[in-house]
Amino acid sequence: MKPLARILMVEDEPDIQAIARLALEAVGGFTVSVCGSGAEALASGPAFRPDLVLLDVMMPGLDGPGTLHAMRQSPEMAEVPVVFMTAKVQPQEVATLRSLGALDVIAKPFDPLQLPSTIRDIWTAHHG
Repeated sequence: MKPLARILMVEDEPDIQAIARLALEAVGGFTVSVCGSGAEALASGPAFRPDLVLLDVMMPGLDGPGTLHAMRQSPEMAEVPVVFMTAKVQPQEVATLRSLGALDVIAKPFDPLQLPSTIRDIWTAHHG
């Protein structure tokens, strides 16, 4: 199984960016690149070569599902697994996001100290 090391986080909210980056780097030991928009992720994501994309659903401009769709059209990003993060976690909404090709959905607000292990568990469940 390929180890999970590099996470591209796409999140427009600076507070969430800071908390999640700190948790993923300090607690999880991951290398994290943060993008503030879907367009930025599409532009800089391929060069970062992420193992996983942590993708906010609700963003101005290109939203999470739109970003995922665009990533699937990019040769460098087409196969990169995606996990959505959203406050909208009704079963129907989660099912819809999974149907778009996401590995899973993480609810916001999340526990920063649990975030790295939650992501590792999702990774292991799909790659183990």
